[in-house]
Parts: sequence; C-alpha cells; structure tokens
Amino acid sequence: MPNPAENNFEIAAASAEDLVTLGAWAHEEGWNPGLADGGVFFPTDPGGFLIGRLGSVPVTSVSVVRYGPDHGFLGFYLTRPHLRGQGYGLRTWQAGTARLAGRNVGLDGVPAQQDNYRRSGFRTCWSNARYEGTPPTDIAPPPGTSLVDARSVPFAHLAAYDRRFFPAPRDGFLAAWITAPGRTALAAVRDGELQGLGVVRACRAASRIGPLYAASPQVAAYLVSALAATLPEGTVAVDVPDVNPAAVRLAGELGLTPSFDTARMYTGPEPVIDRSGYYGITSLELG
Repeated sequence: MPNPAENNFEIAAASAEDLVTLGAWAHEEGWNPGLADGGVFFPTDPGGFLIGRLGSVPVTSVSVVRYGPDHGFLGFYLTRPHLRGQGYGLRTWQAGTARLAGRNVGLDGVPAQQDNYRRSGFRTCWSNARYEGTPPTDIAPPPGTSLVDARSVPFAHLAAYDRRFFPAPRDGFLAAWITAPGRTALAAVRDGELQGLGVVRACRAASRIGPLYAASPQVAAYLVSALAATLPEGTVAVDVPDVNPAAVRLAGELGLTPSFDTARMYTGPEPVIDRSGYYGITSLELG
C-alpha cells in the first residue's frame, strides 16, 4: 500500500469553491445533493470541511462540522474511486475526527462504510430510508391548521422548534437553510403555535424535502403535499428515520418508495430528540 505521506498528499481546509467539487462527487455517488447546499454548508463552520490533494489534484474529502460546545457531525467522507484502498481516505478521516475530538459525533453512513465506522467507535442508533416519488398535491389541511412561509415566522420560534429534533443549537445553519436559493420553506401553524416545518430544495434529481417535522402524520402529509405542489414535476425525496414508525407508514401511504439507505450513528449517547415528530432528516452531510 502506498504511503500517502510519500506521495505529495496534503490535507487542508477546503475553500468555498471546493464545495462545488464535493457536491459533484456526492452526485456521482448517487446522494443527490441540493444545488445550493454548499452556500449553506460552508458558512456554518468554514473550518469544518477538509480536502486532501495529491499534488494539486483534490482526491479526498470529509466534513467535520462543529455545533455548540460538544456536538459534531461528519459527512462528505469520499475518496476518488481509482484511489480507494491506498490510505488516502483513512488519513483524511483521521484528520477530520481529530477536529471533533471530545464531542459526540453523528453521521449518516452508507451500508458499505458502516462496519468501518463501527471500528472507529460509532454505533447505529437508527436507520434512514430515502423515499422517492410523486405524492398527491391536493391533501386537505387538518382542522384549524394553515401553512405560512417559514421565513415569516419569528426566527426564535423556528430555532426553538428545530432544537427539538437536533441535539445542538444550529441557528446560523437554519437561517441560511430556509432562505437559500431554489427552495421553499413552509411552517404549519394552528392557534398561533408551530405544528410543523418542511423545506424542499432543488437537487440534481428528485427535489429533496428536509427537514420535515410535524405534530402528526396528517400535518406531515399536508406539508409534503404543499411542498410538492410548488415543484414543476412534483417528484420528491425524503430521508425518513425509522425511529418514527409513523413516518415510515406515511411515506408508503403517499406513494413514495425506498431507494437508498443510511444509518444514523453516534460515537456517544444517542441524543434525546422528539422522535414522534421527526418525519424527515435535514441532510446527510450536516445532519
């Protein structure tokens, strides 16, 4: 096996421009990243994206984004196919995990990598299945529930709501996520209280909905239907956590079919979140 240190291999913080390259790599893997995701990801933690170069050519990557004082999320762990198995990815992984030392680190791992992640101290807490298809666009709202542009909701309320489903504050990320180009963010409201939140974003293939939070399956269905109605073709994809059985049932009832699996894994205790309201994860890369 070649020694990366002897082959002019260097790992450094990625630039904003490098995230365009990472998005293209993720697309090649079939992950279907959002078209504007890089513009949201990078400012969340500018030092949290590493890229390995062989000479001047980028060949590996990992994202290791810090949230708050004790949480981190790992994604974009990629090595160019022709260089896999030669140590470049492992060295990038080691540099990335060192940046998150002492934190409870989460990731969404594809099946081919899950054994490797377990050997590195991660354990599976639940599974996600990506469901894709064209849901109905005329689902009626639950009694007393209406939808509003999420950007019109006081942001402190949105941030507090998101905190129920994610183990650390991520206000900067959330603000950018709901306002980035090529997406629609809707909040479900009843009697002045938030009952749900859904964001759909343009991707290279099916438009992806995430996050999807809801007080009930009926609210979640209403959000999915309304978000799909904003799209030219209405085809969507949602990464559904099996930790909420109602979410899995709903995906099938909406005519969506599973196409892609990952496992949510953590190095420390499984975070306490509102499982019953968790219908769709935000992203595979930043949680």
